[in-house]
Parts: sequence; C-alpha cells; structure tokens
Amino acid sequence: MKRLIEKGLMFGNLIRVDSPAWVQRYNRALKLVTGKETQLAEFHIDLAGYSPEIGDEIGEMDYLNPEGAHRQFILLTTEQKTAPLLNADLSVLRDLLQQFIRDNESQLFSLTARDAVVGEMDDMVWQVSVPSDLLQIGRIRIGADTTGNHVANADRLTALIERFRTEPDAWYDDVLIARMIEQAKETGDVIRNPIHLETGDYEVPDFWTSQFGGVYVFRSPREDAMIFRDPRVFTDPKFDIDLPNVRMMSLQDMNAIAMWMARNALAEPIVTAKGTDAAAILRQKIDFILVDAATRLGIDTGDGTRSALRRAAARMGHGLPEEIRGLSALLRYAEEGGAWPVIDSASPAYFYAIRGSATPARDLINQLLTELAPHDVRSLFIMNKPLFYQQYQTWDEAKKEYVVNHLAREYQIDKQGTRDALFGPEPGMEEAAPVAPVVAGPWGRAKTGATLSESAGSRAARPGSAGFRGPWGG
Repeated sequence: MKRLIEKGLMFGNLIRVDSPAWVQRYNRALKLVTGKETQLAEFHIDLAGYSPEIGDEIGEMDYLNPEGAHRQFILLTTEQKTAPLLNADLSVLRDLLQQFIRDNESQLFSLTARDAVVGEMDDMVWQVSVPSDLLQIGRIRIGADTTGNHVANADRLTALIERFRTEPDAWYDDVLIARMIEQAKETGDVIRNPIHLETGDYEVPDFWTSQFGGVYVFRSPREDAMIFRDPRVFTDPKFDIDLPNVRMMSLQDMNAIAMWMARNALAEPIVTAKGTDAAAILRQKIDFILVDAATRLGIDTGDGTRSALRRAAARMGHGLPEEIRGLSALLRYAEEGGAWPVIDSASPAYFYAIRGSATPARDLINQLLTELAPHDVRSLFIMNKPLFYQQYQTWDEAKKEYVVNHLAREYQIDKQGTRDALFGPEPGMEEAAPVAPVVAGPWGRAKTGATLSESAGSRAARPGSAGFRGPWGG
C-alpha cells in the first residue's frame, strides 16, 4: 500500500491533528465515546474523526463504530467535510455527514473553536440479523453536541428565557432568574450569539452495506431490489430472503441484473450517453483490461504506453480477453459508425459498456457496475475504494505500478472533471423518465425495451427471442 499512500491515493485529504489544544479536545471526546485516551502527539482523522493511528494504538480499528451500529463521530473542525470517510459500512454515511456539516456550518465553526463536537449517526434500527432488517433502514438521524454540552445547555437557557418572556409573573420569580444567571455563566449570551444545532433527519432510499458479505439495497427505482455479493445467503436456512415485492439477486445473476436495470431505466450505454467522449473512455477501459491480462500471462507491457499494450496484446493469442472483442467493436462503432454491435449481458464486455443513468440511484448503480466490470480500475477506485484496496493487494507488481501511476497522473489532477467525464453531471433527485434510445434491428433503427443501447442488452432482448419488444409491441 506504500505506493498508494505516497501518491495520495490512500489516506489522502485526512486532517492532521498536531496541536496540543486539538489533541486535548480530541482526548476529551475520545474519553467520552470510548473511555480511552490517546498518547499520540500527532495523528490524522477522517470526516468522522476516526484516526487509523489511534485505532492501531488502542487495538480497536472500529472504535467509533462498535459492532457496526450507530456510528459516532468527532469534529475538531468544519474542514473535516473535505476528508474521506474510512471504514464506512453504509455507503450513504459520507454524503449525509457532509450535508449535516454544511447545514450547521456556522454553528459548528463557533463550537469547534472552543471544544470538540461529538455526535451519532443513528439508522433507528436496533438490530440487523436477517436481510429483511435492512429494509427497515429508511432514515438516518444525526445529532451532536460538544463534550461540554454547550448545545444542550444553550437549549436549556433558551427555554428559560422563553419562560421569562412569556410567563406573567416571571419578573418576580427569583428562582427562575437565578437559574438563568447560572446557566448563562456556562453558555454566554445566547440572544446575541445563539447556539443551536439542527438534528439532521435524512431519507435513505438506496444504499450499500457491508452486512451479509455486502448488499446493495435499491428502493428509488420502480422495482425494489436487493443484490447480494455473497450467493451463499440464498442457501443459508437462517436467512429468509423470500421478500414480497423485492427482487432478490446475487452478483452472479448478471442477466437478471441487466434486465432489472433496463426495466427501470437505471443505466445507459457509454457510446450513446450525451456529452461523453465514448471513444476515449472505451480505449482506456481496453487498456486496463490488457494490463490485467498481460500481467496474469507474464507478458511484458514495456513502458505501459498504449502502443506497448497493443504489442503485448498481439502476443496473447487465445489468451486475449473476450471483453476486448466486444469493447473494440463498440469503439469502431463510436469512431466509424456502421451496424450496432450485438452485445448482450452474456458478453463479458456488456457491463463495461454501460454507466448509471441520471437517476437518484446513479452513484450506487455505478458502484454496482464496478463489481460486474472489475478490471475498469479507474471506476473501481472512484466509486468503490474499499473493493479497490482489497483487490489491489492481489495484483502483480507491474499492474500495481501501472494503475497507481495512471491514477496519480490522470485522476488526481482533476477529480471532478474525471468524474463528470465518466459518469455525467450530478443527477437531480427526481426520478428520470425512461427513455428508449434508437438501436439497430433487422428492420432498420427502432425503439426497443431491453437491449444494450438502452442499457439492458440481455439474451432475452434480441430480435426473435422471448421478452423482445419491437416497433409492433412485445
């Protein structure tokens, strides 16, 4: 992992804690949350205030997220909103915590100037023991206060002031006035400098969780679905996976996933995506696949340039990956036109050729696609870092060197630009109306219900096969 750390591709943008005041504040918060303190004079923290150095020191790598329930966080500065979230067991947590900081930024800025802020992200589900429990996660509530309870004390003072203003005999209530004076000594003037944090209550329609070996839960599309990384869940008798109105699939059910994406307009072909340089994206995907194949076959990739990779491909013979043939056909179509290549979900190239369409589930669909098209290491790094780091450890040294250099050279210098180029601009929260792009059929160019050009492209979507819809209907 040393290459990744040196290039800023791992543990990058963490917040450095090296001042005695910050260390002291962090220790107060850490003591409150875990009952422990750190002896380190310098360490780094992520968005939630988690420090890998402290986790290693106290021998508890999930000290802010014990047993994966009710994740806690520590804020020393609002600048933590730019940091990554390490060890996230729920895919939406980073976005929601960033939103909470933005919603309360001015208050948090004032509070963290004098104390650490401690909070909790509560999914309001006490126990997740079977997959159906995941469907109960509909909202996440985020609340916080300082270690000195400044927010709670200010709320109490505000309530006392309101009583003083509204109760007819409050001017004569010496006990009330004395309580106000004592409370003000702790909180200061809450009239001129109000202290209040809004409790964030955020809806969670779609998410990935590490529970049960990894599960994608989709509820924003018309058809609810749960997609499991581990197919053994379906054969384990202690798990009831026969859920009404929820489509249950494993990552191995590629045809079923492709058809589900098509029916719900969740993905689109890269070649027909608006404003996309499809040819450049396809060439880069081909390069990544060739690097993987060459290193597995022990073929030298030289300096890793595109011409060197093509020379390596020429020496692969029957070892040339099947994905290359499908993507090359799409590349020719993108550059030269002609007949639309017939690529369905049985083709290894299929999931490399699509991306999430502009729906609320777009980012989660793109994360799912990184598992179905794992050699696209750039998308894997951007959308699914935990899986990227896991797979990185299994790669040949030559592949590690190529991937790290590529990401440092072409992604790190313009992260947002690369994301927009690959996945399109950020989608709105409204559900996108399904669009049936034009594709080639035996009668010419017609609209269909489930082909690659609409993002489904399954065996059941070819002319003449079951489930295919032509211009005359289905």
